[in-house]
Amino acid sequence: MKSLVLTLLLGVVLSVPAAAEEDDRLATIHLPEGFVIEPFAKVPNARQMAWGEKGTLFVGTRREGRVFAVTDEDGDGRGERVREVASGLRMPSGVAFRDGALYVAAVSTILRFDDIESRLDDPPAPAIVTDRLPSEGHHGWKVLEFGPDGLLYLPVGAPCDVCRTEGVHGTILRMHPDGSGIEIYARGLRNSVGLAWHPVTGELWFTDNGSDHLGPELPPDELNRAPGPGLHYGFPFCHAGMLPDPVFGRDGRCADTEPPVQALAAHVAPLGLAIHSGTNMPKAYRGAVFIAEHGPGNRSGTIGYRVSVVRVSEDHRTALDYAAFAQGWYGNGRGWGRPADILEAWDGSLMVSDDRAGRIYRIRYVGP
Repeated sequence: MKSLVLTLLLGVVLSVPAAAEEDDRLATIHLPEGFVIEPFAKVPNARQMAWGEKGTLFVGTRREGRVFAVTDEDGDGRGERVREVASGLRMPSGVAFRDGALYVAAVSTILRFDDIESRLDDPPAPAIVTDRLPSEGHHGWKVLEFGPDGLLYLPVGAPCDVCRTEGVHGTILRMHPDGSGIEIYARGLRNSVGLAWHPVTGELWFTDNGSDHLGPELPPDELNRAPGPGLHYGFPFCHAGMLPDPVFGRDGRCADTEPPVQALAAHVAPLGLAIHSGTNMPKAYRGAVFIAEHGPGNRSGTIGYRVSVVRVSEDHRTALDYAAFAQGWYGNGRGWGRPADILEAWDGSLMVSDDRAGRIYRIRYVGP
């Protein structure tokens, strides 16, 4: 009995510094007036997120090779229970949910876990949706999103920093939920790691990461819009609609490409994005695009490591401005956290995954 009591006491004592450290870190995050950021769950290497129909938050990973299901068991706004629903996968960063099934992207393969929310403690064996995607690891991790047309969309990155691409590399693909009818929706992309559909127009918006080796201030990363299929966004011959590539610039003209809606700062590494659809934020942020800027892998400094916001025009097609929304994940000379994805919750708050700190946060508006 004494050892049990001691163990429990030690558990309490040891948990206090960890909780205090998390609170101290979140206290460094700067937000516009009236917004707060709160811890939601601990998920190692948390990347893309997707809501299940019953309120389960599914989370993919890149380094962990696992997929998790997070549930708020007592309704207190915290995901206190985290279950592993898949493991041993190759960079299963992307997750999507439709008709009771969880879809997981694992580089060359897309898997489907049927009736998953009824089997979180005993996950089913996955069905293979397709195993015909490229297998390269360089920019090989993927995100998944279902479009308003019921088709599954996913990007396929270029297997290089800058190079000529063939086949489905450097594209966004779409397919039927059973894996049939694979087709190219957009071309000329280097490495898109975030897709979102506009809640009003139904158009696809997506991020794209620029070249690592054209200098510390070039090229801009991108926020793009696809009003329909068949557009070319410039890679590898044109960057951000305005910068011819020094090697491949003769392969095409920037004037013939689709320019970004917003040129982002260079090397911020934009990943997941969410377009706010609710009314629980100040009017200035309604319909705005929130972007997880992961931070650079190839340069020093404080660029990225934040959530940015792009406010758009009333016709939902033109960017008005681009600014920091939540920042502070970089401090004391290092990035202690790296935002990876953003997902709107049922109440209009924003869920933010952090693959470095292994956390998921909730950002909500509480008023002035």
